[in-house]
Order: sequence, then structure tokens, then C-alpha cells
Amino acid sequence: MKVLVTGGAGFIGSHVVDRLVQEGHAVVIIDNLSTGKRRNINRAARFYKSDIQSWRVERVFRNERPNIVMHLAAQMDVRKSVEDPMFDAQVNILGTLNIMQQAVKHGARKVVFSSSGGAIYGDQDLYPAPETHPTKPLSPYGLSKLCGEQYLSYFQRVGGLQVVNLRYANVYGPRQDPEGEAGVVAIFIQKLLNNEQAVINGNGRQTRDFIFVEDVVEANLAVMGSQDSEGTYNVGTGMETSVNDLFRILVQHTGSTCKEVHGPAKKGEQARSVIDSGKLRHEMAWEPRMSLTDGLKRTVEYFRERMG
Repeated sequence: MKVLVTGGAGFIGSHVVDRLVQEGHAVVIIDNLSTGKRRNINRAARFYKSDIQSWRVERVFRNERPNIVMHLAAQMDVRKSVEDPMFDAQVNILGTLNIMQQAVKHGARKVVFSSSGGAIYGDQDLYPAPETHPTKPLSPYGLSKLCGEQYLSYFQRVGGLQVVNLRYANVYGPRQDPEGEAGVVAIFIQKLLNNEQAVINGNGRQTRDFIFVEDVVEANLAVMGSQDSEGTYNVGTGMETSVNDLFRILVQHTGSTCKEVHGPAKKGEQARSVIDSGKLRHEMAWEPRMSLTDGLKRTVEYFRERMG
């Protein structure tokens, strides 16, 4: 099968590409390399350097005629979305709209969209949050992801596409970018390995549902390969881990002597975020296999190698 992966040079996208190649699929990548890395690109895939908003996307679809589109390319920095909501909307809404129009026009059968469990639900009423939980995004990023889901639903109705929204929890693992808003795990690991002081925002008791990237990849492949998969699925562990506990585990794995230091709380940060993936487990027989301790250990080893 021919699969087009947008954002295929990025953190999660490149892992998805590697797994698809391993399974014997013909893989095409679209990535503008603004945050994706050329070193992440699988040599067995065909790569087009292009922005998902560009008119050149049509040429890729016309040339390649993919059966399935895995849409992972996004502006994913929550802080940046607050500072520049226009840019966030251009990438995450107009870019998604461009991909969807081309998918319908050139005969793709299915689109799998990478959404956000943490950002879409906002301050939760239930812990963990199921897919039926009210959507109350607290950031333009969360709003743009929710809007993307709505556009997928529209194209499913009018274009006959099969569409799946995967709402990810807090994904971590090898290849995560430690710069900016990318992820607390990568930021902490780089600081600790460099023997720099990592700073915990606020009291550190805020919790997140941390899921290893390979478990997220398996969720993508499960819904891609199923004829019955449509609609929305959460992808998380259903377990809460505080930022303080995360820091302590990483100190152990890195052997760092850094002390626990707290800074000001981030404005508007959710106190708790955890999602229920029971639907994905039940319908797709998917299970998160990596424990947090083992996943963090593997991620530290990756960073240690990269940093020499």
C-alpha cells in the first residue's frame, strides 16, 4: 500500500515512517523541515520538501496517488499558538484543509489525523477523559486541532473518505526535540545530561499522561490497517505522573546531581491531564507496552548517544 506521511521528518512522524517501511509499504513524506530533521528521514521513503499549505502539495498527490494519508505535520507549540494564533491557524487549519482537499481529489481511501488529547479536552471534568468528554480547549493550538477534526468529519460526509482522529496524550521518546515547547521529557533530559539546572514550573504537582512514541506508532498502524476504524480514539496510558515524579526518575536515569528547583507556574497550565484509551484497546486490541521507567531509560540512552 502507498502511504503519504505529512511531517515524516519530525519526532513522531519519522517513527511512523520507519514502521511503515518495516511493514513493506511504499512511503512518501511531505515535510518542510522547519522542525523536522533531515537525519530522521528514512532512505527507503520518497521525500518531498514542501509546506502543507503550499500549492505544491497537489503535485505530490497527483504524482504519488497515495491510498492512505497519515497527517502528522503541525504547528505543535502551545506557547507559540498563544503568541501567534494566526500562524497556528494557517498551519493547523489551512494546512490540514489543503491536505484533505487533495486526499479527496486524488482518490485516497483513508486519512489518519494526529490530534491532541491534552489540548482538546482542556480542564477535565472526568479523569481519565474518554472521547465523549466535552471539548474545551484552553489554547489556539487546541482549538486548531479540534477544528481539524471537524474538517475531517466534513470530508468524510461529502467526500466518502474514511477518517480517524487520534488524540495523543503527552508523547515522549527518541528524536524528540528538546528546544522550545517540544516536551518536558526532552527538555529535562538534555539539561540533566549537560549538568545544567532543570527548572520545574510551579509546584510540579501538575500531572500528565506520558506515552512512549513506539506505542503511538502502533496505534497509528492499528487504525490504518483496520477496515472498521473510523471516528476518534484517545492514545494514552490512562495513568497520571506528576512533573516532580518525572524529574526524580530522570535524575536517577541520567545520574545527575541536579537538585529539584521550582520556578514560576506557567500561566493557564492545566493542573491534571490524563486520557482514557479504552475504546482503542477494545476495538483495535491495542495496548501501551512500554512502562514509563523503561521508556524514559531508552530515551535517556538515545540522548546520551546523540550528545556524544
